[in-house]
Amino acid sequence: MATVTQRVRARPAHPSGPTFLTYTPNGNQLITVGSNNVIRVYTTGSDGEPTNIDDCTENNTAIAATNDFFIAGAEDGTVTVYTLESCLYEKILTRCTVPIRDIAISPDGFWAAVASDELEVKVVDTRDPLNVIYIRDLSKPPKHLCFHPSRSYLALSCTDGIVYIYGLSTEQPTLDKKLDGLIQRLESEDGRSSRAIWHPDGRAFAVSNATRQIQVVSRDDGEKQRAFSGGHLGDITALAWSPNGALLATAGSDKRILLWETKTQKVLARYDHPDVSNIAWHPSRNIFSFVTSDGELFICPNFLSSEHSNLLEKPLQPAPFIHDPLGETSGNARKALTHGYSDKLEDRRKRRGTPDTLDDILGPQSEDEELDFVEDDDGAGYTDGLNGYGKRTGEHLDRIDGFDSKRRATYAKWQPRIHQSFQPGSTPWRGSRRYLCLNLTGFVWTVDQDSHHTVTVEFYDRAFHRDFHFTDPFLYDKACLNENGTLFSCPPSDGNSAMIFYRPHETWTSRAEWRTQLPPGEDVISISLSDSYVVISTSANYVRVYTLFGTPCRIYRQKSSPTITCASWRDYILTMGNGPVGGDGLTRLLYTIENIKRDEVCQSEDTVALTDGTQIKSVFFSDRGDPCIYDSAGVLLVLQHWRTPGQARWVPLLDSKSLERLAGGRKEESYWPVAVARDKFHCIILKGGDQYPYFPKPLLSEFDFKIPCSAEVKEEPADVTANERPRLEESYIRNSLMHSLLEDLVSATNATHGQRAELGRQELEVDKILLQLLNVECREGEERGMKALEIVGLLKDRGGKMIEAAGKIAARYGRTVLQDKISKLAEKRLMGLDEDEV
Repeated sequence: MATVTQRVRARPAHPSGPTFLTYTPNGNQLITVGSNNVIRVYTTGSDGEPTNIDDCTENNTAIAATNDFFIAGAEDGTVTVYTLESCLYEKILTRCTVPIRDIAISPDGFWAAVASDELEVKVVDTRDPLNVIYIRDLSKPPKHLCFHPSRSYLALSCTDGIVYIYGLSTEQPTLDKKLDGLIQRLESEDGRSSRAIWHPDGRAFAVSNATRQIQVVSRDDGEKQRAFSGGHLGDITALAWSPNGALLATAGSDKRILLWETKTQKVLARYDHPDVSNIAWHPSRNIFSFVTSDGELFICPNFLSSEHSNLLEKPLQPAPFIHDPLGETSGNARKALTHGYSDKLEDRRKRRGTPDTLDDILGPQSEDEELDFVEDDDGAGYTDGLNGYGKRTGEHLDRIDGFDSKRRATYAKWQPRIHQSFQPGSTPWRGSRRYLCLNLTGFVWTVDQDSHHTVTVEFYDRAFHRDFHFTDPFLYDKACLNENGTLFSCPPSDGNSAMIFYRPHETWTSRAEWRTQLPPGEDVISISLSDSYVVISTSANYVRVYTLFGTPCRIYRQKSSPTITCASWRDYILTMGNGPVGGDGLTRLLYTIENIKRDEVCQSEDTVALTDGTQIKSVFFSDRGDPCIYDSAGVLLVLQHWRTPGQARWVPLLDSKSLERLAGGRKEESYWPVAVARDKFHCIILKGGDQYPYFPKPLLSEFDFKIPCSAEVKEEPADVTANERPRLEESYIRNSLMHSLLEDLVSATNATHGQRAELGRQELEVDKILLQLLNVECREGEERGMKALEIVGLLKDRGGKMIEAAGKIAARYGRTVLQDKISKLAEKRLMGLDEDEV
């Protein structure tokens, strides 16, 4: 890239020394401060002399502006407000005991953040200077400040080389991120820059590092994204995004200003200008300004050449991510639910006129209507818009079907809000890494190497399986892992169709891995792998089923669409898609379960039970083959009686927000679902605001099921039974559910002897819990006798032993009436009478 030479007149603004500048948000004025006691206000587009403010403090070290006023900070610690209309002193905003280093004003102009050599940052209300918020607990003084475009965050660059991101959405600032190693350790007076500047879209910020690169960092997870490198030969002294984020300008001690394209991170132009200390873009025009350490100001109109000026005219451009979440279409990256409304000004409807005005009824007035003496006697069109009687036509009126054509256009723009598709067990890109699969067998993760990916498959039981690693030129974006093999899929790219790849772990012949391509234009939405089949849900709403050796055995179109995800276990597959639209404009989730081997449908287009405002985060089968879902509210649900058509229902197994570890707000954490196995919920604990697990490899945690039956007693009650009864009731309903699930499994499959023995043990456990509940009721008194008898009626044992034990419990507490009724119940059961007769 050749160096561009621009002849720009230098304007002496201040004596030699640190010089600073800023534009007002509307771009009408440019304000500079320096090492003297003069503030200069330049009018944009004028070559005349600036307005000088002479009655200010010496050695101003910071400047920030709104459309109505600007704030200057000085070396003596004063922060002063000046009006722009009259360019006069207004008030002292705040004072510090040490020099001011930087000032940032929030986008709404209501708050000003002040950094000094003190170990704190003051956030001062510009309307009421007595209203001050303090950011403390800094180990070293802050050097730079920058407000997020939404005013929700404040970025601090400190002299110890740490970048702090504080959240300002609450009454007291909260530390959101602490990022060490991004910037150099620089003294407050150092001319080099360590400023963190927010990209205009607010999703990332950029900083200059010790290697003379400009590193982009994600706001959500603090991960490094794209970097602008290979441009400067000296340290960075200033950097600034263009107003739309399409360009980045940087100045360095190598006596150059570089212009970068954000999308490609390439240098578009180089400008030779020495000793540049600060730079600024005009908010709306092709004007670029900068100041030097010699106190000179340079205003460059038509800064961008005609070749690059179109970049400045584009709408807001996205920050340069390695894998942009806005463009993510695979894995678990979730897009915002759409509702058909556009915030673009040109897409909004213009305000309609007052209904039933005279012009609305008669129609638009003809230009010649006032000159009613003009007649179109020669057919030249003088009276266009009038009928043969000289009256205005009724073409402007609503149709007789009752719909206004303008309103009809509005209705046509409306779109339902749909649930986005996802791949269970996968995570979105975070930096250059992501998990493709996480389960109890192991995990699959991939690393983006620009030209290719590298995929690693690791197992928890390495005595049974060996880890493997391979170079991935196909860029696989989905994976499934089980004891038999690993399944991958990749999206279509470079004219190639989407592809499925299955790699078995071990076979008794040579390894029988296989690949198959989908038809052109068809993408993979979700994949699933069981002990018997490979299941693929595609963008054409097809469900494609293959055997483990690649033989296609089913292909059909899913009824509910667009498709969301799929899961499988042995011969059963579960597909999920968007169904009809509810009253809130959000589609209902529908699922179908079928047995591929027997070609039977167990549940057809049944509803997924989600509460309002929640989304499904994962769907999977338990180790016993029961479908489970985990929603965004932190509730784990299992599908009961799903093998019987029309009888399925979603039952909560655990509400993670009611766990004892979260009681009283002691911990702030969420849970990433992994599996349901051995009657426990296996998950990964996510600390703070994390939504997905990341590297290094996270540890698995497990929690016992706890069905939300009743509110827990927080205080220690005087009566011991106040806590014992709710615990036993929850235990009863939980064990009854587990018994029901196992009973369905035993009756529907060729159950093993171990499964049948386990069913008997669970039945015995349910009866034991009922006997404990009976003991509690008998201890309460004679008035609890009717409920005690009801509990005896719930006993599952038909041999009589449990009812005999119930009679002994009643006799122990002297409940003779209850004991007699239990004896009669035992006699009826012995005679084989039905429950209704009992």
